[in-house]
Amino acid sequence: MRSPLGFIVLAATVALTLSSCSATTETDAVPDAGTAAAVSEVQIVVPAEPGGGWDQTGRAVSQILTADGIVNTAPVVNIGGAGGTVGLASLANETNPNTLLVTGLVMVGAVETNAAANRMEDTTPIARLTEEALVVVVPAESKYVTLEDLVADIVENGQDVTLTGGSAGGADHILAGLLLEEAGVDGAEIPMLLNYIPNSGGGEAVSLILGNNVSAGISGVGEFVEHIEAGTMRALAVSSDVPVKLLPDTPTITDAGYDIVLTNWRGLLAPGDISDAERAALVEVATALHASEAWISELDTRGWTDAFLPGDEFSDYLGQNITEVTGTLRNIGLVD
Repeated sequence: MRSPLGFIVLAATVALTLSSCSATTETDAVPDAGTAAAVSEVQIVVPAEPGGGWDQTGRAVSQILTADGIVNTAPVVNIGGAGGTVGLASLANETNPNTLLVTGLVMVGAVETNAAANRMEDTTPIARLTEEALVVVVPAESKYVTLEDLVADIVENGQDVTLTGGSAGGADHILAGLLLEEAGVDGAEIPMLLNYIPNSGGGEAVSLILGNNVSAGISGVGEFVEHIEAGTMRALAVSSDVPVKLLPDTPTITDAGYDIVLTNWRGLLAPGDISDAERAALVEVATALHASEAWISELDTRGWTDAFLPGDEFSDYLGQNITEVTGTLRNIGLVD
């Protein structure tokens, strides 16, 4: 049976197709330009250390916003820790209304697994930007040839097999749990078998894998692709429903025998107490970014899928995603 989160992602893909068609015609999705104050600068907060997908996203947004003249300045600050919840807490105390926090599925899970005091529901959703497949990799010298080899070894030897990726409760951790669930492991037993080493930035996971200090790693394709192409990592499977452009010869997890489809989305949040006019202005900034030729090129280069949902559409999606991900975390024993 397809895992619950697999259904969520497939449903979201259908919804994305419909919303993409309607985004240019439904004026309620993007606030009225007449109500928006002009934005000359934004501050971008990346809630992770340098090197990972959030950092790549934040710096790409900053570079394109300024290069295209959408804003004059867009400085980036990294505030890593606890799956993005340290950065989320900083947003709650932010006095600059033009602050954009990079967010995503990782943060949804981390809020729950860390029982964070600050929640995404208390922010102002601005836009969902991208989706990206995850990839399961092993060091080049690994004994694992297929994904089935790796999963079978975890089921047999448990904590002796180490996996690394992003923060606890994030997309990478969820995927590891779903693989064991699909292998027939009871949800309550998954935390006892799974030796998952979380990291606050993609660079840390890369170092562990390249140093042969872990058995395998999971992260977004964009974070590992250069090492796969260089031959220092070997890709076992990707989590999309079809092979990804950057790794055309890597099978999907479904093709490898596990009925799972999971993609990691990323977007932008603003402080929760901003005015309607300030919100409208930031949604306009995100909409201009989405329309930029440079952004379209960045998506292609990074292997990111366009998943744009502005304003109210993103707010509705986020509420549903929080509910669904929390249920999945319970199903695989990562939260009570």
